[in-house]
Formats: sequence, C-alpha cells, structure tokens
Amino acid sequence: MTTNTAPNRHPAPGRLDRLAPAAAGWLGLWGLLALLCAVTGAGYPFGANDPRGGEANLLRLVPTDLGPPLFAVLLLGAAVAALAMTGPARRPARPLRTLLLAYAWAVAFVLAVVVPDVAVLTILGYLPILIVGAPFGWPPVDYADVFTWALFARFAALVGGVLLAGAALRWQRRTAGACPACGRDGVDHGWTSPASAARWGRLAAWTAATVPALYAVTRFAWAVGVPLGIERSFLAEMRESGLVWAGAGLGGFALVGAVLTLGLVQRWGERFPRWTVGVVGRPVPVGLAVVPATLVAVAVTAASLGLLATPDFWDFSGGLSLATAPMLLWPFWGVALGAATYAYHLRRRGACRRCGRG
Repeated sequence: MTTNTAPNRHPAPGRLDRLAPAAAGWLGLWGLLALLCAVTGAGYPFGANDPRGGEANLLRLVPTDLGPPLFAVLLLGAAVAALAMTGPARRPARPLRTLLLAYAWAVAFVLAVVVPDVAVLTILGYLPILIVGAPFGWPPVDYADVFTWALFARFAALVGGVLLAGAALRWQRRTAGACPACGRDGVDHGWTSPASAARWGRLAAWTAATVPALYAVTRFAWAVGVPLGIERSFLAEMRESGLVWAGAGLGGFALVGAVLTLGLVQRWGERFPRWTVGVVGRPVPVGLAVVPATLVAVAVTAASLGLLATPDFWDFSGGLSLATAPMLLWPFWGVALGAATYAYHLRRRGACRRCGRG
C-alpha cells in the first residue's frame, strides 16, 4: 500500500478565483461611467475639476477634456483583460501573455498608486477622529467638504487597482505552471523560506515602524506646546481652533500603526497576547495582519508619489522644516511596510490548501 503525497495539480476553484470576474465587473462599471463623463462633459473629478486642487496628483498634467475618454479606454480595456484571465488554465502564446500582463499591471499601478495620492492616506488617518468627533461637532470641519466625489473616485480607483493586481498575479502564476494560490512551483527559492523571510523581514519592519513614529513626534510636540518645525504663532492658532488635538489624534494613529507594524516580527503578532480578552493564545489569522498592512503600504506609496511629484514639496528656500521632514521618508515607509508584510505572509502561510506544497 502506498500513499500519494504529490501536490494536487487540478485543485477545485476557490474564492480567490473570483478576483478576475470581480475586477472585470468593477472596472467595466467605472469604465462606462468614464465614458458617460466623456459624452456629457461632466463628472470628471481630477485635475482642474478637483475641489482640493489636485496639486499632489500627477493627473493634474492630464487636460480635463482628455481625462474621461482616456480613463474609459484604460478601464474598459482592463475589464476585457480581466475577463481574458478567467479562461481555462492553458498557457497562451508568449507575446500575448507578456502583453496582457504588462497592460494589467500598468493599469493596476495607475489605479492603485497614481490616482489615490495623499488624500486617501489622510482620510484613513483622520477617519477615527472624524467618526468619534462627529456627534460633538469636532473637529470643526464641514464633512461635505471632506467626503467629496473626488475622494470617493480615488477609493474606487484603489479598489479597482487592487482587484486587477490580484487577478493578474493569480493568472501570471497559473500560466507559468505555479500554484495560483501560493505561487509555489516546486523550485526552492531560498529567500522565500521562513528563516530567510524572518531575517530580512525584521529589518523591513523596523524601518517601516520608525517613519510613522518620527511623524508622531512632531504632532505630539505641538499638542504639548512645542512648536517643532512651525512658527509659534501658527501653533497658537491651531491650539485656539482645536486643530492641534486633531493633529495629536493623527499622531496617535501613526504611533499605533508603528506598534502594529512591529507585530509583524513579534510573537504577539502571531498569537493573540494576554490583553486580548476572549482570544488569548489563539493564532492571529494571517489575513487580519496582511490585508490592512497591505492597504496602508499601498496608500503610503500612493501618497509618496503624489508628494514627490509636487514642485512645492521640493521648495527648500526657507530651509527644511521638521514638520515636513518625516514625509521625505515616506517612500521608504511604503516599500518597507510592503516588504515586512510579505515576509510575515511567507513565515505564516504554511502548507498550501490548494496544491499541498509547503
């Protein structure tokens, strides 16, 4: 009697196999809306039509009359590409596969990184404050000016980019003979082993935690009356309006994010610690750490690109301010957080339920 331990080469479809049709539907819907904008000449929320000005967004370089038809072509083309990735698991001709993957990854990058800019990261940081303070009328902002059509379109682009990237990654693996779920192909890749990922993941995690911690220091300094990187008169105005406490809340959010980032390389990031009532000692679901960390990594990278593409950001004629200096490190933050998250995934993924490898 023998036991067959070979990986399953013809696994049953799973939930992640719905990424491609989901991406096709989402991108197709927004492609039709972009086409409607092109026909009617109304509704395009970027560039000169952005109520926030859109200076920290590369889409400011695209004329508003060209934007809608350009997005319609990109989105509808990406929807067709996503539909093509739902076909049978056979390897297409190499030029076609290369072209399809290049187009899908390029559009995913534009949607997830170029379109969102710093607005998405900002709202993610302020959202807890806005939710808690809404019943008390604090912070003193007009919510209609915060949650705009332009902001909603940025989040929609982010969702579309992530869906398309997931669909492209799975199809890329499937057509290369690897497991579409875990990417394993039966070849030993030393840097993806748990031991190797633990080494380079630790460096990435500490780097990703340091940057938001430095950002939090400036906001906490303002809260206690220290004008770190700003004029004392400006600090007095913020204290009078109460905005300094909103900044402190954002600093607290950044500090919590830094601590959670360290959880990617700590034992309490793998098993719930003693202070988590009801789940003490249970394994932390991998997705509970990977999904939000990936979202923040993408948002930070998008914010970094928007800031670095803004001419005023590089104006140091008045000297380098300690209030904005930590933002110069944001590109390293996004890359490091993405690397730390991937290392965590490699260490925790275990054997693949679909192919049996690992």
